[in-house]
Formats: sequence, structure tokens, C-alpha cells
Amino acid sequence: MIPINKPIISNEEKEMVIKVLESGILTNPSIEGGPFVREFEKELANFMKVKDAIVVNSGTAALQIALMALGIKPGDEVIVPSFTFVATANAVILVGAKPIFVDIDIETYNIDIKSFKNAITKRTKAVIPVDLYGLPVEMDEIREIANEYGLFIIEDACQAQGAIYKGRMAGTIGDIGCLSFYPGKVMTTGEGGAILVNNDELGRKIRMIRTHGQIKGYDSVILGGNFRMSEINAAIGLVQLRKLPSFLEKRAKNAKLLMKLLEDSNVILPKIPDYSIHNWYLFTIRLRNEKERDYVREKLLKEGIQATVYYPTPIHKLPYYKSIGYGDLNLPNSELASKTVLSLPVHPLVKEEDIEKMSKIILSSTS
Repeated sequence: MIPINKPIISNEEKEMVIKVLESGILTNPSIEGGPFVREFEKELANFMKVKDAIVVNSGTAALQIALMALGIKPGDEVIVPSFTFVATANAVILVGAKPIFVDIDIETYNIDIKSFKNAITKRTKAVIPVDLYGLPVEMDEIREIANEYGLFIIEDACQAQGAIYKGRMAGTIGDIGCLSFYPGKVMTTGEGGAILVNNDELGRKIRMIRTHGQIKGYDSVILGGNFRMSEINAAIGLVQLRKLPSFLEKRAKNAKLLMKLLEDSNVILPKIPDYSIHNWYLFTIRLRNEKERDYVREKLLKEGIQATVYYPTPIHKLPYYKSIGYGDLNLPNSELASKTVLSLPVHPLVKEEDIEKMSKIILSSTS
């Protein structure tokens, strides 16, 4: 089976893990973190071209900490797209605020600008635009509206590390950016995430929140938790980050070939603006209806290709969110996408012959 995504681990990562184990320093509760955490943060900030990168134990933690650092609290509203992974909304709930779900642009699968603007109220404090599948959101338009209404922007770039919007790295354009290093992402630390900022005061506050609101130890001055990344995870991340450019290059090569082979098909292909660079975390096509999507997926699965639906249910339709009153929301593009999208593997382990096989199955199944 060709998996939809897979971590690429070599002897280099294994050797770094052994190095950490032999050092005896597996984690460090100080505000600065341990030696591998500090080195990983420095290299990550340089790669992302941002002032500060604070690594944490998951992308979800990154989102929650971002909200805490900006003072989002009960009674506040935070606008989020419904068509994304549930972590984006869960982070809002976890700080006691209220997620306000909006629809997506059906062409890009990212937040619809008009829906975003129409959802703003006196209680709105922030927006979390998601760079879905690895395509940067229209941040200039988001920023213009956010500035008009005095809103914070938390850019959820958990799927978009290495993607570029008008010359700037995804995750570095909002007030805070968040990354994920889950094993299926374009690089991994095993589990992990990062918070990107260009503000010293905000960066220091985030580091405090990461370790129980402490500065020197046993002196909690603000509310925080244990969101620390371990030294083992950081060591893996260091190696993966150095490999990331080659990973992204191979993904782009695979995506380009698949795009070419499917250009005359009946499927709707990804649309990338000239000023954006996709990181090809996921190559997502759209079929004409749910029946055709499921048929194509079954054909691919039978041939050993793990075509996957991201996401089969918009967040507002998930059982928990239905139980707290969101189930009757009308977000037609989110619901259409959930019934018609299909993501295909283009990660670095996918070979040219795999791409050709995929395209033949799709072409024969949709003619």
C-alpha cells in the first residue's frame, strides 16, 4: 500500500536520538528549554525567516497557546473555517471562547473572505485562517479586514510548512503562526508543533505558557501548562528540518507530474495563484459527486493507493459540535467539499510509476 503520507526516517535521526539518550538530558523544564530544543528553535526560525520560533508538543498545543498568549477568554468569539481538522476549533473551546464557523472558497478550500467578514461581531477577537492541504490562505485580504475590526490573526499553517505566499513563508504573516510536526506532515518530530512570532514580548509570554507560566522555576506568574517539546523530539526535528528542502522539492515534482497527467480529465484539480507556492502536503482533487468520489477512492484502494478523504465531515457536523448547537449551520461549500474531495499521495517516497498508475485509474474511472 502506498500510504497517503509517511515519515521518512533514516540512520541520521536514529543517531541523534541515541545521542540524546546518552546525554541523560531527555527534557528541560526551564523557560529556554534544553540544548536540542534551543538549537532546533534557532534553525527553525532561520528557515522560516521569522524572529522567534517556540517549539511545543503538538500543533494543537501551538494553537491553544497562541490563543492564551493573545488573551482570548470566555465570552470572546474566534472565527474559524468548518472545513478543516477539528484541532483548530477545539483549541478555541479549550480556552473557553466560542468558535464561529464560516464557509470556505470551493476553489481553494481555504476560508471564504466574504463569510469571514460577515461573521464579525462586537465579541469577535480573532480569526484562525487555515492553509488547508498546504496552500496559503489569502492573507492580504484577511489582514485588511482584521485591521479594520481590530482582530488578531492566528495563522494555522500546520499543514503548510514550506509553502509561500507572495514571498513570505506560510505561518509568518499573521500575529502568530502555528506549525505541526505530526508524523504525516512534510517533516516530523514524532509529535510536536511550533509557534512563530516576530514580537519579543509575545515570544517570551509563549515560552512562559509552555512551561506552567514560569520564569525561573516554581514561580508561576501567569497561567500555563506542560506544553514542552522533549529533547528527543527536537533532535529528530533538527535532522528533518535540514532535509525539508529536498522533501518539498520531491513533493513538488510529483505534484507537477500528476497535474500534467490529469489536466484533460473530468476531475477538478488544485488551483494555485501565481503568487503562491504550495507545499503539496496533500494533492487534493474534487469529483463531480459523492458517488463518483467514493467509486474512484475504492478503485485506488484496491490497487494499493491510499487515497483519503480530508475531511468527510465539516467540524460543525461532528457529534460533539452538533451537541452544543452548531449542527444546523448552513455552510454549503464545506458540505460540498466533504462529499467530493479526495486526497492523493505525492510524498517523497511516491515514484513516477506510482503517479502514472494513479492517473490511469482516475482517468478510466471518470471518463
